[in-house]
Amino acid sequence: MDRITLQRIEKLHPLVREEVKEIVKECNEALTGKAKVRITQGLRSFEEQEKLYAIGRITNGKKVTNAKAGQSIHNYGLAVDICLMINGKIASWDTVKDWDNDRVADWYECVKIFARHGWDWGGNWKTFKDLPHFEKKNILTKKGLIKTSWRTLLKMERDKDGYVIV
Repeated sequence: MDRITLQRIEKLHPLVREEVKEIVKECNEALTGKAKVRITQGLRSFEEQEKLYAIGRITNGKKVTNAKAGQSIHNYGLAVDICLMINGKIASWDTVKDWDNDRVADWYECVKIFARHGWDWGGNWKTFKDLPHFEKKNILTKKGLIKTSWRTLLKMERDKDGYVIV
């Protein structure tokens, strides 16, 4: 696992850090060719979210998100975006390339591993598909299992570091 990925994982909600490390490890073990997973985005501040939301609306460019501040699971450290690093140098978001020649696109090998761990893939969304995006479906709280919707997370109490208390 590369240094950048580890740094981004360490900023995720403490509840998912070890799980994401395990998912990335499993992906990298499954990808036997020259592609390895890199986390390109994890925890995102509300301010960063507002800047992304402004793209294509207030600032020039193509819209990159439909989520305002507080409406992205990234804002709670419970989502990651990935790319595949080819030979450790070139970032790829190619979802069909089979770098390890096992007749399964490397991207989909990772999609399956995230799903096995209970993460939703943005590629399955009906509108505004987000192929690099994965988010934790449910989290176990003191009150039981909850779906990680932004509406629920926004109302939850935060700890001194800003993470929702589960």
